[in-house]
Amino acid sequence: MAEGRGNRQHPRNLQGVLQMAVEAGSASDGPAPPEPMTQERLEFLRGALAEVCKGQMDEVEQMKQCLDVLNRDERREGEEEEEEEDEREEALEMLSELCENLDNARDLMKLGGLDLCISRCLCHSEAGIRWRAAQLIASCAQNMPEVQFYLLNQGALLTLLQLTDHDANSTVRVKALYAVSCLVREQDVGLRDFLSHDGFSVLMRGMQSDCEKLRTKSAFLLLNLLSSHPEHKDTVLSMGMVQQLVSVLRSPHSSVHEHVLGALCCLVEDSPRGVSDCRDPSLGLEELLNQRVQDLRGQEESQEELEFCERLRAACFQGQPLEDSGMDR
Repeated sequence: MAEGRGNRQHPRNLQGVLQMAVEAGSASDGPAPPEPMTQERLEFLRGALAEVCKGQMDEVEQMKQCLDVLNRDERREGEEEEEEEDEREEALEMLSELCENLDNARDLMKLGGLDLCISRCLCHSEAGIRWRAAQLIASCAQNMPEVQFYLLNQGALLTLLQLTDHDANSTVRVKALYAVSCLVREQDVGLRDFLSHDGFSVLMRGMQSDCEKLRTKSAFLLLNLLSSHPEHKDTVLSMGMVQQLVSVLRSPHSSVHEHVLGALCCLVEDSPRGVSDCRDPSLGLEELLNQRVQDLRGQEESQEELEFCERLRAACFQGQPLEDSGMDR
C-alpha cells in the first residue's frame, strides 16, 4: 500500500488537495503510524495553498477595479457615453459573480462597494445599471446576516421597495423585489422594516402588474411571509387582501395562481375573519374553486394547486378546519 501511495500522482487542484488531506487524516486513525510526508509532497501542498490565497487576493483586486469603473465621473457623450455604460454594466455583473462567494460579499461591503451601489447605481438613469445593482445587492445579501444588517442600516430596503413599486422598467422591478426578499425572508429586522414601509401593499400592487414575473414573485413572497409569520395575517386581511387575491385568481390561469391559493389558505387558517372574507357572496369564490378543482383534476403538474383549492374550499364552504396549510413541505 505504501508503494502504491508513493507512485500516485499529486492532485492538480484544490479538490485534490482536500482529498489528500482527508486521506492523510484517515491514515492516522489506523493502528499503523501515518506515512511521513515527503519533501516533494510538502512543497506541493505549500504551493497549492499559496495559489488558493493568491486567487482570493486576485478577486479582491478585481473587485477594486470594478469599483474604480463605477466611481468614474460621467462626463463622456455620444458613443463614448454608451461605451462607459457598457463598462459599468460589465463591472456590476462581475461583482455579482464574485460575490456569490460569501467572503467576497463581505469584502465588498468593507471596500464601500455596497454604499456605492445604493447611492449611485440603484438610482442611475440607465435601467441596465439599476437592475444589475439590485442583482448585486441580492447576491451579497443571500445567506449573509452581516451584510443584510448593513444594507438595512443604510436604508437599502426602502429604495428597493420604491423600485419594485414604481420603476418603469419591468426587469428593474423584478430584480429589486428579489433583493427585497433576500433582506426580509428569515430576517426579523428586515421584516420590521418591510412592515414599516407598507411592504405588503407593494406586494399587492405587484400581483396586479402586467409583468408575469413580478406577479409570480410578489405572490410567492407573500405566501412565504404569511406561512413564516402568521401573526401578521390580521394586518394583511385589514388591507382587503382576500378580495385582491380572488381578483388575481380570475385572471387567465398561470403559475401565480398556485401561490395565490396558498396565501389564501394561510389567511383562513385559524382566522374567522379570513374565512368570513372568503365567504363574501360578491366574490363568488365557492363557484370559482369548484370550477378550478374540476379543471385541475388529472393534471399531474398541478397537484399542489389542486390541493390548495380543496383545502380552501373545505375550510370556507364545507365547515372543515384547515389544520395544515401544507406550507412546511
